[in-house]
Amino acid sequence: MPPEPRTEALIQVRAVSKSYGAVRALDNVSVDFLSGEIHAVLGENGAGKSTLMGILSGFVSPDQGDILFDGSPLPTGRPIEIRQLGVKMVHQHFMLVPQFLVSENLALGEITGNLTPLSLAELSKLATGKGTELGWNVDLQKIVLELPVGAQQRIEILKALAGDSRVLILDEPTAVLSPDEIRDLFGVLRKLRHQGIAVILIAHKLSEIMAVADRVTVLRKGELIATSLIGDTNEVQLAEWMVGDVPEFAKDGERSFGEVLVKAEKLSVNDDRGVKVIDSVDFEILAGQIFGLGGVDGNGQIELAEALAGVRDYDGVLTLPDNVAYIPQDRQTDGLALGLSVAENLMLSGVPSECKWGLFIRPALVRDYAQRMIAEYEIKVGKETDTAKSLSGGNQQKIVVARNLAQNPDLIIAVNPTRGLDIRATDYVHRRLREAAERGAAVLLISTDLDELSALADETKYLQSGGINDQFLVANA
Repeated sequence: MPPEPRTEALIQVRAVSKSYGAVRALDNVSVDFLSGEIHAVLGENGAGKSTLMGILSGFVSPDQGDILFDGSPLPTGRPIEIRQLGVKMVHQHFMLVPQFLVSENLALGEITGNLTPLSLAELSKLATGKGTELGWNVDLQKIVLELPVGAQQRIEILKALAGDSRVLILDEPTAVLSPDEIRDLFGVLRKLRHQGIAVILIAHKLSEIMAVADRVTVLRKGELIATSLIGDTNEVQLAEWMVGDVPEFAKDGERSFGEVLVKAEKLSVNDDRGVKVIDSVDFEILAGQIFGLGGVDGNGQIELAEALAGVRDYDGVLTLPDNVAYIPQDRQTDGLALGLSVAENLMLSGVPSECKWGLFIRPALVRDYAQRMIAEYEIKVGKETDTAKSLSGGNQQKIVVARNLAQNPDLIIAVNPTRGLDIRATDYVHRRLREAAERGAAVLLISTDLDELSALADETKYLQSGGINDQFLVANA
């Protein structure tokens, strides 16, 4: 049972608004965050969650409104001062230096900028002590790049908790974790709650919110829709608050499939270290079939996808169609050039013939094509010349999906295509993948989300220790 709700408002947000040009990211939002409570913030991509968290952590300045921290004005727009007050944020995309040791990454969170000599042992001492307190054993001499994603997240959290931490903001912390790692994280969050820390949790999975949160706030289109104790609401109510209606996730009835488009025989693939992560596997994907591959992250999913996409060497026999599209797991690193415009990102897989006049690219035709893709794929953007980095995560993903599906590929490789997306954006990507399969494309859906595989895949198998299994096993993952 969760503890009795606290009454001390550590952070008071009052009538806060923030606009980016004509886009109203936050509109007169007021909410309290209490000590000793796990407070979930829900909403679709673009609802204003990240803007609100950016304001609370000092990276964004509000246009109007007031924020009090422990009764005094929060120094908005000054992230270092806010961090020194004890407000810490763990970002969805980790802020670690992969080539550094764990000890060096922990030390980075404690460097103050003065000219005193630095000691790794002293700088990382507070974080390692917090790890022991929470039951996490941390190997300070490990290189972060070599750690699984769950361990990397632990380093991020410990870095944030070092020193006098009073507020911990977590942005989509479960998006890259296995079920066991999620349970471990939730256990740690409950310990922090009992220590009096205010935990603010941004998430999309309603079942997880119901399992761990004490209170929930829902934003929609920049406005506050509701704040409720978790015991006074349910998943259906939360979904209705978030999107106004609840998309249907159920699969269509049984469908017939065509010829074999993908055939792997004794396929083996190595990772970047030369270690074999896919070991002599066999599988087939038929035209019109959505073939699901589940499993815990780090079991060769990325390497397998890259082999099928033609960007990684492999051993064995692999038969593929000519027209292959690849939707990578990390849209920001592998899927987009964030500094380029939406129109330019739509051209990254090749300039469509309709945008050319002979051998020359016609800017007017590129503009028309981009505007048509923006409308067809429901990308929320001011204009096609806006940069990709200015869009929400869901709309960034729509660019990647649009670019890959617009050319009617015969094979679509989609790796965690809805990771970090809200209900409506998830439903949109699912519909597009179903449409491609109904057109006759073979779809390889690699996902760590068991609900996604159940909702979308016609057949599902699981990657485990280099092989493919019929059942999901996590004990030795």
